Amino acid sequence: MASETTVLRQSSSHTAPLQGKAVHIFLRLEGLAFAALSAVLYERTGASWWLFAALWLLPDLSMLGYLHSPKLGARIYNAIHSYVTPATLAVCALVFKSPSLLPYALIWINHIGVDRLLGYGLKYPDGFKFTHLGKLSQRPADATVAN
Repeated sequence: MASETTVLRQSSSHTAPLQGKAVHIFLRLEGLAFAALSAVLYERTGASWWLFAALWLLPDLSMLGYLHSPKLGARIYNAIHSYVTPATLAVCALVFKSPSLLPYALIWINHIGVDRLLGYGLKYPDGFKFTHLGKLSQRPADATVAN
């Protein structure tokens, strides 16, 4: 029996894992929705926009894992750029009645949403340019602009 990873690799190529333009547009709009909603909720927390600006790029430090290897870089990047991790932080903030943690989760979610909107997806271990949204240099949005 083939492993899940083998099946996924055989069913899609890294250069265009999602074939339809509509799917790419939908995924980018999903990122826009997360970014907009998290910004609105952040404003409602009353936290400083200076804090927002200061911490917004912090998740991108996860790219430093690529200095060791593409495989480790992808693992660290994906762990930080998945909605699961900041959503868990947000749930913990609510469950443990610690509202001071909520702005950090919302900044993090906003960062991921903007990344998705711009076409930066979760990474394959082959290298930074290979994402679940397609190869960065060959994104469908880039092709439509050129036409």
